[in-house]
Amino acid sequence: MGSTVKLTTKEKIAYGLGDTGSNIVFQVVINFMMFFYTDVFGITAAAAGTLMLVVRAFDAITDPLMGAIADRTKSRWGRYRPYLLWMAIPYGLLAVIAFTTPDTTESNKLIYAYITYALMMVAYTAINIPYSALGGILTSDIRERASVQSWRFAMAKAGGLIIAVLTLPLVAFFGNGDDQLGFSLAMVVLSVIAIICFVACFAYTRERMTHSSEPVPVKKDIGAVLHNDQWWVVALITFVLLATVAMRGGVMPYYVSYYLQTESLVGTFVTVSMIGGIFGAFMANWGSKIMCKVKLMKLACVGIALTNIILYFVPQDLMYVALTITLLTQFFHMILIPMLFSAIPDTVDYCEHKSGYGPMAMSFSGHLLSLKFGIAIGGALTGWILAGYGYQPNIQQSESALDGIRIIFAASPAIGALICLALLFFYKLDDKWSNSLQISKGQA
Repeated sequence: MGSTVKLTTKEKIAYGLGDTGSNIVFQVVINFMMFFYTDVFGITAAAAGTLMLVVRAFDAITDPLMGAIADRTKSRWGRYRPYLLWMAIPYGLLAVIAFTTPDTTESNKLIYAYITYALMMVAYTAINIPYSALGGILTSDIRERASVQSWRFAMAKAGGLIIAVLTLPLVAFFGNGDDQLGFSLAMVVLSVIAIICFVACFAYTRERMTHSSEPVPVKKDIGAVLHNDQWWVVALITFVLLATVAMRGGVMPYYVSYYLQTESLVGTFVTVSMIGGIFGAFMANWGSKIMCKVKLMKLACVGIALTNIILYFVPQDLMYVALTITLLTQFFHMILIPMLFSAIPDTVDYCEHKSGYGPMAMSFSGHLLSLKFGIAIGGALTGWILAGYGYQPNIQQSESALDGIRIIFAASPAIGALICLALLFFYKLDDKWSNSLQISKGQA
């Protein structure tokens, strides 16, 4: 049963706070966990890398499982909203525990790291998949879905900006030279903020759409997703896009430190990227109101490709030009991302219209799995390309190594955007399709 209700700005902000909460913790994991494990916690880089790869592979089990559980949940608060309340404190608590260093042997530390990191990622999955699915049932209006996802990712980038600005100062403030204590107490503060965001998201959003609640085998959920050709288009675009995001993010410190030779400005580049993303998300919100979001996604791909091509040719001595174009690349990138996430509920409607059944949370769990695989592959490609071009740490880089860094940082996002643009020509759930679906529902 559908609902084309127009959402208030208050509810859109409240929904966005859910991703602010997720990113306040998850961005710390992305940006600081490797450093924490090697330089603070006290395990080797190889052990930390293996740990993260093993736990990421575990997502292939936990993500579909959580999707199946969420789609079958029944409560007085709805199907997906309750997890924002149920999992907020466990998520925050596990984040603190994962960034706490036990006084024990290195082997015991490694066991502790595996257990706590895995549990934290399970908690992230348990709150993020239902949260993502919630965005698909606030309304069935295709433009409102695009708008709410734009607010979501603007708020997510705001969470990332908080992390970029506060994490290390909090560590220094609380630790006073003891980084082990500093990270633990910093995570207490950040986790409390995240919990408040989750509770606010729960309190000020409402589930309005309902899908079939008849008990069905989990394999039917998985089969419905895997046979949905439009879902596959979105999943493939997400995989390609996030692979380039991981490559770009992973090599940014190398680009700033070695190519631009301004190591002290790494934080500035991260912050500017977040700001560009916030403006891009708001532009996505405005753009989706005046044009078909499929057209908007194509324009965003063109923008990503062109700005990154320009960035590739920026000379080493034009740091401020590189900084400005970096902002523009993230501006266009964050126009595309919300539209992709808003497309998943449309693919569920498409599946339900075609076959009579469309599992929302399972569709989002598969989508997030494609995202995580993209990040994993992108991270691996970054290391392989750096090695292939002769990168060596802590020395003046050869011309070949600098070329490799530029290829990863600028050329790979441009190539990825062009691949995404090509894939979008296979995506047919545009405004015309949405209008015809609403008409058919009205006649039913």
